[in-house]
Amino acid sequence: MPHFTRAVLSLALLTLSIAPGAAQDYPTRPVRIVVGFPAGGGVDTSARGAGQAMAQGLGQSVIIENKPGAAGTIGAAEVARSAPDGYTLLVTPGGHSIFGAIFKSLPFDTVKSFDWISGIVTVPFFVVVPANSEFKSVSDIVAKAKAAPGTVTFGSAGQGTTHHLGIELLGNRTGSKFLHVPYRGDAPLITALLAGEVQFGLATPTLILENIKAGRLRALATTANERAAMLSDVPTVEQALQIQNYDVRTWFGMAGPAGLPAGVVTRLNGELGKGLASPEVRARLAGIGGEVAATTPAQMRDRVARELQTWTETVNQAGIEKQ
Repeated sequence: MPHFTRAVLSLALLTLSIAPGAAQDYPTRPVRIVVGFPAGGGVDTSARGAGQAMAQGLGQSVIIENKPGAAGTIGAAEVARSAPDGYTLLVTPGGHSIFGAIFKSLPFDTVKSFDWISGIVTVPFFVVVPANSEFKSVSDIVAKAKAAPGTVTFGSAGQGTTHHLGIELLGNRTGSKFLHVPYRGDAPLITALLAGEVQFGLATPTLILENIKAGRLRALATTANERAAMLSDVPTVEQALQIQNYDVRTWFGMAGPAGLPAGVVTRLNGELGKGLASPEVRARLAGIGGEVAATTPAQMRDRVARELQTWTETVNQAGIEKQ
């Protein structure tokens, strides 16, 4: 056997022999979770909830590090290029699936640059209108948009956000055309809705519940494919329009760089799943208006890949220019 071949074979056998032990001993030092968004938001809250959920089981501190910027891609890029040893992880929102659809180039592959560990929580959106809106149902919105294409205005939290593409997908599914008005974030969008600057938009529960209770906004439908407990009388878009395959919600999930040892992925998934079952952690995550949704690594990866395909098709069909 040539010397080079023997060396490669020996290295492979050595790697196989130490990998299980390394995974079994993991972790031997604190684990860092990178968040590509500022402290205090939904992603940060989910990361801190996940860290709290995992720390006791792992027997190590879990440190949250905020690396905001470029819609979350700065933090994601840092994790993608980090050592695949389980000590640098990422908590990212559903907007991660949009990266590959809306950006011309990225320093990572939206799906393949990561080993997906688990979902943490899912959060529904609601189609909301000002209290004095002429629209009493989602069907009313679609009917007017079909009768006068491009005249019904909707606001979003920004170009290429889930708020934006969720409505473009609705247009694709119903043959309707709406006029997009982007704002700089969720709060300005709600302000615009309250002021009547736009006719409708998508928003998450934490931003609308008080305004709905106060009679300033109305929720016409949820974009998830099941009704939400906090507004159980509000139908789904699928129910309201009698359509299928429309399920738009944001989520928060955990990943690490591609190449993590299988044992480390299994350990992280198990500890996160056990932690998310605790009432204390569930109560903390309920504050962002979502439902705890632990998954298997395969389910999480499949979700990101499936949504990337959906958003790529949506961007192309709507003729949205990539950033």
